[in-house]
Amino acid sequence: MESVAMAPRPAVQNGNGSFNRRRLLKWASLAAAAANLGAGAAKAEPVAHVNDRPEDRAQTVSPLRKGMVGFMLAHEQFPVPELLDIGTAAAHAGFPLLATSDHLQPWQANEGHCGEAWVTLAALGRPAAGSWMGTTVTCPTLRYNPAVVAEAFASLSLLYPGRIFLGVGSGEALNEEAGTGEWPRWEERWDRLVEAIGVIRELWSGRPVRHEGRYYSVDAKLYDPPPQPIPLLTAANGRKSMRLAGLNGDGLITDPLTWKKFKSEWEGGARDAGKNPSEMPVLVEQFVVVGEENDAQQAARYWRFVPKAFKKYFNIRDPAAIQQTAEAEVPIEKITAEWPVSTDPSVHVKAIADLFDSGVTIVNVHSGQPDQKRVVEFYGSEVLPRLRHSG
Repeated sequence: MESVAMAPRPAVQNGNGSFNRRRLLKWASLAAAAANLGAGAAKAEPVAHVNDRPEDRAQTVSPLRKGMVGFMLAHEQFPVPELLDIGTAAAHAGFPLLATSDHLQPWQANEGHCGEAWVTLAALGRPAAGSWMGTTVTCPTLRYNPAVVAEAFASLSLLYPGRIFLGVGSGEALNEEAGTGEWPRWEERWDRLVEAIGVIRELWSGRPVRHEGRYYSVDAKLYDPPPQPIPLLTAANGRKSMRLAGLNGDGLITDPLTWKKFKSEWEGGARDAGKNPSEMPVLVEQFVVVGEENDAQQAARYWRFVPKAFKKYFNIRDPAAIQQTAEAEVPIEKITAEWPVSTDPSVHVKAIADLFDSGVTIVNVHSGQPDQKRVVEFYGSEVLPRLRHSG
């Protein structure tokens, strides 16, 4: 399959100006030089790391490519030990990408879990050898300082070179306000995100960074920078954020409806930043159910908030309050109507193929079913082979 090229990174922008342009130029050129990601990683000499064995090095060359199907590992719904088993099974079933949520609390109280995402990724990398791994998404602004995010993902990249991506977003109150007591207006949260992206990229360059910004002060150097540029994908869920994600990210993370409605805004932002959107990864999360309507309704109880997640519920910091409000406002049928629900492989193949046809490069399938093994095995045996054949 065709590799998704990494676009050259211009200065991080908020729509009105640039951020530390000269400091980012060299990093932008590095990203451009590694344009095909996996192919570039395959040619580069791997740095020494704790997994520096021939069989580990052989697993670093799978490109972040068009036509990729990922599997969502939801910390909200499953404990970390179980997620490790699910992720390992998904990698062995043929999923080339594993994405994790990064939360302090679940969206709804009945989901019942919320482990630490970076710990999960570090533990998963060896048994899931060969699969890309990353977060959808991390908020690098309040609960996490951007310098800490830069160091953590640089370290993950050293452990598993050529297999790590970072998804970032402006956050939710249930994580940021609950963990810090701070929850600024959206405009400030996005400005913080823009500045944080710049700090992360500067630190990843491996050079000393002396940054005095509006929100962050950094005087540091990463002594173990990533061996190659890490794809940094920016999440968006509305018209404004889609444009800003195009301006600032190497790629996009969104949902099917937002992609269909505001694709042109994202493409316009990317072009205004000097990037070619057709060469940038677009990851869309698609809920799926392997089963019948009763299976879908059971899964939807855990994800009832989804239709209003980024219209209303992202401003609520209490998972119990989100659950109570969603149960009162969102009919189950409204949720499941947007999901492919079937044991017929062709239904799932069509849903994913339609997204690919719309310009999506990575479809990240997410099932709220308690029986994740059923989903993994069905996709591994019935869906992924058909998609590979059709592609």
